[in-house]
Amino acid sequence: MSEKEHPRDDLLTTEELAHGMDVDTLVVDEVRLAVAMHNAGAVEKTLDELDPADAADVVEQLSAGETQAAARLAPGAFGGDVLAELSDDALEDVVESLNPRQLADAINEMEMDDAVQLVEELEENFRTGVLKQLAPKLRNLLESSLKFEEDSAGRLMQREFVTAPQFWTVGQLIDHVRQSSNENLPDVFYEVYVVDPAFHPVGTVALSTLIRAERNTPLTEVMTSLRAIVTPQMDQEDAAYLFEKYDLPSAPVVDNEGRLTGMIMVDDIVEVLHEEHKEDMLALAGVHEAGLADTVLETVRSRAPWLVINLITAILASAVIASFSAVIAKIVALAVLAPIVASMGGNAGTQGLAVTVRAIASRDITSANVRRIILREIMAGLINGLIFAVIMGPIAWLWFDSVLIALVIGAAMLINLLIAGLAGILVPLGLKRFGADPAVASSVFVTTATDVVGFFVFLGLATLILL
Repeated sequence: MSEKEHPRDDLLTTEELAHGMDVDTLVVDEVRLAVAMHNAGAVEKTLDELDPADAADVVEQLSAGETQAAARLAPGAFGGDVLAELSDDALEDVVESLNPRQLADAINEMEMDDAVQLVEELEENFRTGVLKQLAPKLRNLLESSLKFEEDSAGRLMQREFVTAPQFWTVGQLIDHVRQSSNENLPDVFYEVYVVDPAFHPVGTVALSTLIRAERNTPLTEVMTSLRAIVTPQMDQEDAAYLFEKYDLPSAPVVDNEGRLTGMIMVDDIVEVLHEEHKEDMLALAGVHEAGLADTVLETVRSRAPWLVINLITAILASAVIASFSAVIAKIVALAVLAPIVASMGGNAGTQGLAVTVRAIASRDITSANVRRIILREIMAGLINGLIFAVIMGPIAWLWFDSVLIALVIGAAMLINLLIAGLAGILVPLGLKRFGADPAVASSVFVTTATDVVGFFVFLGLATLILL
């Protein structure tokens, strides 16, 4: 058969999916070549043939200059569906290359929550120009959404939703949905909100339930009660917790009077959970996300401050070692074994820290179970300390032919792993209590505690026992 009978713009083959990196590289090279040759048609054709998420991936692999050039050459390839998928860095490069009219056209294609996220990234003067290009209704909705705090549920809220009065039947609701214009309906929805005369949500009807029910069935017989209600001022993490706890496909958003004003979809909550998890993981390592287009200077600038803090803590640990320089000079074995004690404590503390930060983020730690969890970490640290004291003691004995050295490192291992377990849970809990982000600051405190305590206990015991 001819190539026309087997078009290549459909699904990728299994072999291509298995070698997806190679396929992506070819497409990126095509776009790069088209940009270099100022071939606007080729840029637009290549990106338009891709799924918007895949097109965004290709754009994100370009340099900042290439991205800006591509946007200037083929603004039509950067519609609302593609802009909604771009990372913040790539989006910034694209936006800088579009004029207010082009950006307004893209915003008209976007869902409200995606449009809000885009507009909030614009500089104030440019934002004003873009908003002027929009229809008054959409402009007013965007401006009202932007009044909410940046990480609030109001920024995630979609203003398009489907409602039905509680006295309707299933048939009336189905006819209403079929007869409504596309402008009045969200692109995707899973539930219909049942409201009372004051427009307060009183329940939901899942689409799966709706299509199974008889037409004359009252909505009150097939609706389910609301499991969670979100307010625009609620933090995004709190809203995400409700979705995770109750397995919600969507949630109604109400104003101060309890009237339905919007809804949040689960796909937006997935993005919130992903971003929060990514931020926590990066914060634990003391770094910020590095975009593919970041320069060396930007990367260094984001990481150097934390390295300075780590240097200060390392100097503190070294000061502890220096205070025992006399005993180290007499017993060289101590210089060999001291890093083992500190390293084991640091790893144990990091393990407890990671588990605790995750438990705090998912709200698994409460006032009802916090004592039990702290006790668990104490016992785990104690048992781990005993295990590795028993392992390391004989090794040190055989290594340096000294029972006393074996006793010293065994006792130091036990004490430091116990302290590490305590630090791993108490430090993030303490920071959380005082309003600090435990993911950002905990690692520095835990590492400092395990290093300083490890060296001090080991060398202090050596001074008392060996000398």
